[in-house]
Amino acid sequence: MDHWFVILCFSAFIGYLFGSIPFGLIITKLAGMGDVRDIGSGNIGATNVLRTGKKPLAVLTLAADIFKGFLPTLLISNTYDLIPYGIIAGFMALIGHMFPIWLRFKGGKGVATYIGAAFGFFWPSGLSFIVIWLLMAVIFRYSSLSALVACLLTPLITFFMTEEIIATTLFVMSILVLIRHRSNIERLIAGEEDKIGQKQTS
Repeated sequence: MDHWFVILCFSAFIGYLFGSIPFGLIITKLAGMGDVRDIGSGNIGATNVLRTGKKPLAVLTLAADIFKGFLPTLLISNTYDLIPYGIIAGFMALIGHMFPIWLRFKGGKGVATYIGAAFGFFWPSGLSFIVIWLLMAVIFRYSSLSALVACLLTPLITFFMTEEIIATTLFVMSILVLIRHRSNIERLIAGEEDKIGQKQTS
């Protein structure tokens, strides 16, 4: 078996392993808040953790989910190479978060892990995402819309700044995030999506 293929498989495994850690579930259970999947949207991400009423837990979940996208990308790219190994690790971290084997492949929507991987790929990409999200959030006050617009624009911005393969990978990851947000998109179109600061329903 070719050496590069073994490293590629190892990179994918490490990325998926990190990404599949359900930090939202673990953090809320350790804090005595029960199973976060039993409240709100049933999601394991920071937005649903916020519905426990414990903002520190939501912030911790957000940081952990960003970290699990960033760390495997950094570890693999520093050990081998960013292209293609680190990119594979970051991509698979997103897949792991969305489809964790420990939770019967029912995971989160992937925004935080996307941000972490983007920082690992090319830090200006991660920074671009955050800046776009903040601008959209200030103007429209929709968290989901902010994330979706940031997902669409970040690959485009990245395309003009660094390697095409990084922009392409981010584009594919963006499509996955958009698909996971299809219920949010439907509510945005119907004018039923909750704004930032309102009591959220999903």
